[in-house]
Amino acid sequence: MIKYNTKIQSIRGMHDYLPQDTTIWQYVENTLITILNSYGYREIRFPIVEDTNLFKRSIGEMTDVIEKEMYSFNDRNNKNLTLRPEGTSGCVRAGIEHGLFYKKEQRLWYLGPMFRYERPQKGRYRQFHQFSAEAFGQIGPDIDVELILITARYWKQLGISHHLSLELNSIGSLSSRSNYRKKLITFLEKHSNNLDHNDLRRLYSNPMRILDTKNSKTKELLLHAPMLSDYLDNDSHTHFSELCQLLDLLKIPYTVNPYLVRGLDYYNKTVFEWVTDSLGVKKTICAGGRYDELVQELGGDAVPAVGFSIGLERVILLMQEIDNKAFLDKKNTRIDIDVYLISLGDNAKKYSILLSEHIHSILPSIRLMVHHGKNNIKKQLHSANKHKTRTILIINEKNYLTKTVILKNLQLGTQETLQHDEITERLRHILYIN
Repeated sequence: MIKYNTKIQSIRGMHDYLPQDTTIWQYVENTLITILNSYGYREIRFPIVEDTNLFKRSIGEMTDVIEKEMYSFNDRNNKNLTLRPEGTSGCVRAGIEHGLFYKKEQRLWYLGPMFRYERPQKGRYRQFHQFSAEAFGQIGPDIDVELILITARYWKQLGISHHLSLELNSIGSLSSRSNYRKKLITFLEKHSNNLDHNDLRRLYSNPMRILDTKNSKTKELLLHAPMLSDYLDNDSHTHFSELCQLLDLLKIPYTVNPYLVRGLDYYNKTVFEWVTDSLGVKKTICAGGRYDELVQELGGDAVPAVGFSIGLERVILLMQEIDNKAFLDKKNTRIDIDVYLISLGDNAKKYSILLSEHIHSILPSIRLMVHHGKNNIKKQLHSANKHKTRTILIINEKNYLTKTVILKNLQLGTQETLQHDEITERLRHILYIN
């Protein structure tokens, strides 16, 4: 066997999440899953690898994602594949392939890793995780509002509402954007000497992305540029007006940001972002909007659609930055075990395994851990205490012979010996299990 001297490290921009980290990941994921389930959304799962053409057709070939950020490769059959850079394209592909959209409304959610090759930085990684929800088959602004309400409820339950603000815009239909695009190019051409290299690269391929520039000089120039809102078609204008009225009625604060656009070509009408200033610089935590023509673009029937994606790394980073109590409680908590089962002796060890399976069968919700190995009782008790155990069961050789169990209630400081057939009922009473 060949021995290597160098250790293999994780790939830059792709991180491990250890057991002490996954507690908070489960917390932020399960909180949103509970909310989405309560609104009637159902989970969908699809591959992390897709045909590269899927993303070229949906995202747009002149976007940063396609031009320089995708992880693409040829497989052994020389088919070009890509690790998914976002989830909506795969979700729509799966829906078309399996007939989910045929004369049906669908409310779906999914979560998982996405991949983009870009410079790793705080809250931005090459493998990152998104939690997304998509609603298909509804054309009105009320479904847009529902998704915004879901995210607002999520921030509230996580305790981070005061650190997030909602920004909205309407980017209109494809035809209205085409008219605006010509006017914007004409304006920018007159001031091209004030554009940086990145903006010049986008001038003819994707000029609307310049509206989202981080360059302060370009931002100042755009104050005098034509406004997209002046070129909206009537349907988009009405849709956006009704959306804002509903948000006002529901008392959801928002700001209309006329420079807000999306980095992917499939969006139309409503676009929105939840942003924060609590991470040092302005960061987007959640982004969404409508994509009414995407299903048809990918070969399905015309189906209206709207959705959002939340960057989970940024949510957790925000919770860390603001010392969120829920985060700290989860982060500082070891695995809590209801019952820790200790055994002393070979026969007692076998009996403890049989007993643990019996308890799991009768009380499936119980968190029970069996101590494996042949440590003395002092070490086993120490291990139980590390897991903040509420109850300890002890079985020795005498217990094996008499089919009894010693139960120590650490909350009350009491100890009792029970018969085998009494133990589950006693645990049910101690742990308040129905």
